[in-house]
Amino acid sequence: MTALRHAARSSDICTSHEAAAFVVTSGIQKDQQAQAVAAVKRHPGMTSMQLSRAAGLDRYMLGRRLPELLKAELVWRGPNVPCPVSGRSACTWWPVAPGVNLELAV
Repeated sequence: MTALRHAARSSDICTSHEAAAFVVTSGIQKDQQAQAVAAVKRHPGMTSMQLSRAAGLDRYMLGRRLPELLKAELVWRGPNVPCPVSGRSACTWWPVAPGVNLELAV
């Protein structure tokens, strides 16, 4: 899994930087990334709110980890659809098979 390079925005207060560093060094980030990848593999094509409900994971944790996994090329962001949970337009999340070229998939 990918490590977070910029754990907090430069404009964030020091406690945010401390919390972000703890999430990385404690292994929480890596564990959450693994949970998020597993959820996307079990429930491909869902929005993050759908994934949250289907997998029993925190919606905000998924909101942080899915973009990290996108950068690591472990998931890809699919088309926007009306989310049946929120009623708003939201992107879908899909697993990436090993060796798949993301530029062709999107």
